[in-house]
Amino acid sequence: MTELYQPFTRTGAPIMVMDCASAELCKYAANAMLATRISFMNELARLCDAVGGDIEAVRKGIGSDPRIGAKFLFPGAGFGGSCFPKDLRALLHTARAHDVALEVVDAAERANERQKHVLGDRVIRHFGGGLTGKRIAIWGLAFKPETDDIRESPALTLIADLRAAGASLVGYDPAAMANIAAQVGGAIELVRDAYAAATGSDGLVLVTEWHELREPDLARLRAVMRTPVLFDGRNVWSPADSRKAGFTYYGIGRP
Repeated sequence: MTELYQPFTRTGAPIMVMDCASAELCKYAANAMLATRISFMNELARLCDAVGGDIEAVRKGIGSDPRIGAKFLFPGAGFGGSCFPKDLRALLHTARAHDVALEVVDAAERANERQKHVLGDRVIRHFGGGLTGKRIAIWGLAFKPETDDIRESPALTLIADLRAAGASLVGYDPAAMANIAAQVGGAIELVRDAYAAATGSDGLVLVTEWHELREPDLARLRAVMRTPVLFDGRNVWSPADSRKAGFTYYGIGRP
């Protein structure tokens, strides 16, 4: 048996030694576990929408259980990037090649693909089923903050869904706009300022929770937007503050 061997850490503590097959599965399984937690929370958020619950209260409640912990329990617009989607598919491919059904992993992947359409569906439903003549602003285009990586970003799905419904789109991201322009071309107008993107819009959608977008000037937004509607795809804005400022607010699994 071929082994990966590194007997000690930098601190001198012994570490685990495992064979190559186990090491490869360990890497895929770790990302699959984290991705499954996210998909599970997104499923619960959909249930909260149906029954009137608040996913933020549910998240804090189950996260306080030390057997579960609070990490990777944040619902949102779906995960993307180069690791989680790829590793889930690699794990599923390996399992199918050996005639093993990984039904939980398969469900997590399908739930995530469905979740990427939640924001678009919500925008379209708010405006009565069509977006012809509507200008929608999108804040955040990378798959996560602090990167220009747009691989499998939920923003790409949102752009496609809103365009198909007839909307004109304008977007802002601190780092990823060049990559978006290269991939989707003229499907979305890109501007160099978040509030310029919101100006004249009929709705603002937050997809990526960059630090600079987490606490917007709501009074300024209310003054520049044509229709005061916020779609918070990461549950980082205050529903109460948003409504107090005159906005219609939609979160993920929030009443």
